[in-house]
Amino acid sequence: MKQGVRTRAIALTRQLGPGLITGAADDDPSGIATYSQAGAQAGYGLLWTMVLTYPLMCAIQLVSAYIGRVTGVGLAANMAKIFPRFVVTILVVLLFVANTINIGADLAVMGAVAGSVIPINAHVLTIGFALVSLLLQLFIPYRRYATFLKWLTLVLLAYFAVLLFVHIDGRAVLTGLVVPHIGSKAMITTIVAVFGTTISPYLFFWQTAQEVEEVNNNPLAEPLVDQPWQARREFRRIWFDTLSGMGFSTVVAIAIIIAAAATLHARGITDVQSAQQAAQALEPVAGRFAFLLFSFGVIGTGMLAIPVLAGSAAYGIGDSRGWESGLEYKVRDAPAFYSVIAAATLLGIVMDWSRLDPIKALFWSAVINGVVAVPMMLAMMIVVSRHSRMGKFTAPRIMTVLGWAATAIMAIAALAMFIF
Repeated sequence: MKQGVRTRAIALTRQLGPGLITGAADDDPSGIATYSQAGAQAGYGLLWTMVLTYPLMCAIQLVSAYIGRVTGVGLAANMAKIFPRFVVTILVVLLFVANTINIGADLAVMGAVAGSVIPINAHVLTIGFALVSLLLQLFIPYRRYATFLKWLTLVLLAYFAVLLFVHIDGRAVLTGLVVPHIGSKAMITTIVAVFGTTISPYLFFWQTAQEVEEVNNNPLAEPLVDQPWQARREFRRIWFDTLSGMGFSTVVAIAIIIAAAATLHARGITDVQSAQQAAQALEPVAGRFAFLLFSFGVIGTGMLAIPVLAGSAAYGIGDSRGWESGLEYKVRDAPAFYSVIAAATLLGIVMDWSRLDPIKALFWSAVINGVVAVPMMLAMMIVVSRHSRMGKFTAPRIMTVLGWAATAIMAIAALAMFIF
């Protein structure tokens, strides 16, 4: 029996792929900063956003995966078959701008936290992280080094340890999870930031592209429109992979919010102004090493997320232009694709010289993602419903309903932020 359980466990593990990587990348430095701000500002009051976003993010990421696996080409390439060229160009430009801002914010906070630990200028460290990340993307296949980077993200589990060492108001947690609470006009912006860092445009393009990579790198795999008999097995894998990856991302986010609420909010810190303040949420478990632990988390998730951000921008632009696109290609085989990655990464460095505090930059990059996600999601839902692209594999009813619901909720939240 033990052998049978072990065999089933191994089989399930092998089904984890693009969805798990996407979920891990979702808890990037922007996510850590935004969830910390949510817990500090509202205590347990915004936990309901995580309950709401989980099924919605699952639906929209499933849409992304379906499009890639069914058609065998990227998201922008599919959009180009349905929408006018100028519309697709606007969407990929928005993606590039949002991702570049996010990369800049990630790099800035990575340099800032590292500069507080070691006696090297923060700007120099920011440039160093950017160059190391870029060189890894240019000369080493992403999957090879991402495996090692994922281990650094395990420091995020420290937020779960915090929950064992602090007083948590269980009733307030349950209330926060099930009762929507807004509180003030300013909190609407925080809600948009939470939505934006949880349901981000770069994740859509990334997961679609990774499913395409799965097809291209497997000699036995073909787009499902060409080999429909593979659909049942592939869709089962995609659902398990995506629900697991998004579930991991959501549970980590909930732990960060609760930890920040039980530490920062409880001390009267309701506006996280710096990385040092954000790190205080880890003090109950790490003591004077809290900032060091926080720094490892930020740097680890940042090094994992920057290739995803730059890569998704390159996939979007490359697919829309018909370029050879993929992180498994060598630079000489996909020069235009890697030029976009280099441009997004190097332009991100410029943000390090802005006057905005890195933590605030992370928060506002999440807000921008929340706004940019709306037209992206609208276009995706149209693509996944078109028989001309998906054949008989258009999105099932539950995915369609939740996908359109996610689009509507993101649009309402963004509109409310502009109104108030």
